[in-house]
Amino acid sequence: MSRFARHLVNQDGPHNPFPGLQALERRLGHSLPHRIGSNEGLDMPHRALTARFGSEVADLARTYGDAEAWQVRQLLAESLELPMEALLVDAGADSLMALTLRALCEAGDTVITSAGTYPTWSYFVRGQGCRQVEVEYASGPGYLAPDLEALAAAATREQARGVYLANPDNPSGHLHSDADVVALRDRLPEDCTLVLDEAYHDFRGDAWSPAANAVWPGVIRLRTFSKAHGLAGLRVGYAIATPETHAMLMKVRIHYAVSSLALAAAETVLAHPDETREHVAAVVDRREALSQWLRNHGAEVLPSTTNFVTLRLKDAEQAAAIHRNLLAEGTLIHRPAHPALGHALRISALDDALVPGRLETLAIKYR
Repeated sequence: MSRFARHLVNQDGPHNPFPGLQALERRLGHSLPHRIGSNEGLDMPHRALTARFGSEVADLARTYGDAEAWQVRQLLAESLELPMEALLVDAGADSLMALTLRALCEAGDTVITSAGTYPTWSYFVRGQGCRQVEVEYASGPGYLAPDLEALAAAATREQARGVYLANPDNPSGHLHSDADVVALRDRLPEDCTLVLDEAYHDFRGDAWSPAANAVWPGVIRLRTFSKAHGLAGLRVGYAIATPETHAMLMKVRIHYAVSSLALAAAETVLAHPDETREHVAAVVDRREALSQWLRNHGAEVLPSTTNFVTLRLKDAEQAAAIHRNLLAEGTLIHRPAHPALGHALRISALDDALVPGRLETLAIKYR
């Protein structure tokens, strides 16, 4: 049986009816400077937009972006040492999750996830009309992580079409080794795909090594520009998968999902990798400083390979009380809504978290 939804496998197409100007120019081998066929608002003067953001933003706003994200994919291919055909760019990792589910599943199909992991996946699962089966996290002293054995067992038992794994995990911060992830993939049913959410991949110590960015058959690796690259508001992400997988994803992808401005921003940060690496190093330093400060106050801080720190409290009531008190003071930290992880609190490793007194309400609990 195919990994993909039957209605996609059993037909030729659908094919994108609007591949875009840039794709057409690449096929023709020459430019098309007289753009009078695509019905964009190219004659909009944009005086207000130019006054606020400058002429370059106004120029980008008038035109559709490159539907194939050619330049972004080329830069990613160079930095990750991958073929361009292994990369697909879309409007953030969240959009890629929805896209993946549309390609893999039909209404009523079963998918497996961890109880309390990144909730947007479950939101899309329900919207797709799928049945979701949750498994509990593995837990122990200094350890809270998705249970790979339980995920594999549930996928086999339930004849699942997909398994979702965040790695590094959100909200626990745990990183499973690549070998363990591949071993999970190998234990899944033949027509079951591992959807690997790697939103925090760039905070791994080996993030830019070729081995950490490989194409794994049977796996769709989802990445984002929201964390390490600082483009959360522009919505850019990419998937690493086999070309055959991307061909299926392209059948259900929105043509101009990524704006021209977002593509230009992604191209810019990719062309300046030293700035991204400098940012990642600074985040890791802050994360360790914040972790140590919290430990000094008696908190149980879980190991993290992300841009946040997660605390495990004795129960959900205690975590909820601290969360409420900090909100009342104007400080937002994150408490997972899922009851399975209601006893956890997640704090972003920003300079603001280290301001003296900022987390005093949290520190008082441990005195």
